[in-house]
Order: sequence, then C-alpha cells, then structure tokens
Amino acid sequence: MTRSLTKDTTLCMSLSGRPSNIGTRFHNYLYDELDLDYLYKAFTTTDLPAAIGGVRALGIRGCAVSMPFKEAVVELVDVVHDSARAIESVNTIVNEDGVLHAYNTDYQAVADLLVASGFSSEFTVAVTGSGGMAKAVVAALRDSGFTKGTVVARNSKTGNALAEAYGYDWAPEPVAAELLVNVTPIGMEGGSDADATPFTGAQIHSAQAVFDVVAMPSETPFIAAARAAGKPVVTGAQVIALQAAEQFFLYTGVRPTSDLIARASEFSRR
Repeated sequence: MTRSLTKDTTLCMSLSGRPSNIGTRFHNYLYDELDLDYLYKAFTTTDLPAAIGGVRALGIRGCAVSMPFKEAVVELVDVVHDSARAIESVNTIVNEDGVLHAYNTDYQAVADLLVASGFSSEFTVAVTGSGGMAKAVVAALRDSGFTKGTVVARNSKTGNALAEAYGYDWAPEPVAAELLVNVTPIGMEGGSDADATPFTGAQIHSAQAVFDVVAMPSETPFIAAARAAGKPVVTGAQVIALQAAEQFFLYTGVRPTSDLIARASEFSRR
C-alpha cells in the first residue's frame, strides 16, 4: 500500500546515539498494514533540549528514546508516568496537545520475555551496564523474582547506585552467573566492539541462559556463542519488537496482533 503524505500526516520519531532502520521499518510497516496516516523517522542529536523542544513545538506525536538519552530526557518532559518514574529512565514520549508524557516500555518487554522464557527466578544473574536501559532490565529482573544478582559496570558510582537500589552486588568486571545479561553496546553492529562478547567463553559455557538487549544484529557474537554452547537465549530483536509494539499502541491507540508484530519485526531486519 502506498500512502500519500499530507499536512495532516502524523509524525513520530526516534532519538538515538546510533540511529538504525529497525524502528523506522517496524512502525512504518504497521502504518501501511493498518492504513494509518502516520510517518516514522529516526534521528540523532547533539542538542537534546532543542530536540525535545522540537517534539513539543512541531506537534510530533511520539518520540522513542534510546541510548544515551534515556535518563537525561527525564527533566525535559512534563508528565513522568510510573513506568518511567520508578527507574528514572524514559524510552517513550507521547505528545498530548503540547504536554509531553514519558513512559518506559523496555521494562514491560523484559518482564514479559522473562516469563515467556521460563528461566528460573532462582538463577543467579549478572547484568553488564548501568545506564537507562540497564535500570529497566535490573528492575524487571528484580520484580520478576531474580533476587541474587550482580551489576557489572566499570563506573563504580553508577554501578554501585544501581546495584544498591535493587539489592544486587556490584563488580567492575564480568562475573560468572547462571543468567548472563548484556545491556551494553558490546556486539552492536557498527560499534568499536562489534565483534566482542561482554562475558568470557568460560562464563558463557558455565551459564544456564543468556539474554542480550542489543538488537542489531539480532545474532550478536554473544548470542552466537551462547547458541553454540547449547544455551537458551533471549535476543535484543525480541526485546525491541515487544517494546516497539507497546510504543505503537501509545502513539496510535491501535494494538496490533501478535502475528502482525512478528511480521513487522521480520520486515524491520531485511
């Protein structure tokens, strides 16, 4: 279906340090399939306050927020909803007639995937990262019953703060655990660590399961190593599809079916 863009077309967007086509293709695919007069475009910025001001001033309906802006954007919005307030991290902004509402759909996506995975909450957990996405992941883990965990972060200040907030330990270097979770850019396509893994081969082999939030590529070196070792995995592709579907609902008021979400996710990676 080919839609004509007009002055009445509703614009949604994303802000990321490393923009990709995943969200753009995912949302625009659903707009076409559901015949919605919307358009989605990815951006980056070196002036976050001005970018968020543009969302408000130009009437942009929705804005997805990715690393490294998830925490800094909190002070730039008007209404912070519980999902974002609980972890002081935003991944979704909805513009309601000039009033910017902030949410975090990452948390729910991770929580839902933990349930679907069947991973035992008795597993010990090691989570790499201490930024906005790491907050969402650690909160979802802790609220899902994973009480024995370690936050792995070189930054002792943010690492300790995140660990203490959820009753986890802190370590400056990767540690062994039954569930290994990567919430850093390690393994991300186009990055300096694109070919690296956040945990050692020995740590991957001794783990029971692996969870990576890096979405591009869906088969990161970490996921590939885990599969080769016969470990069950949750991929960043799964995370981004679920959280994007919730964003889509917040922007449009339309909740796509599971089948449509799956097709949009597959299309976003072609």
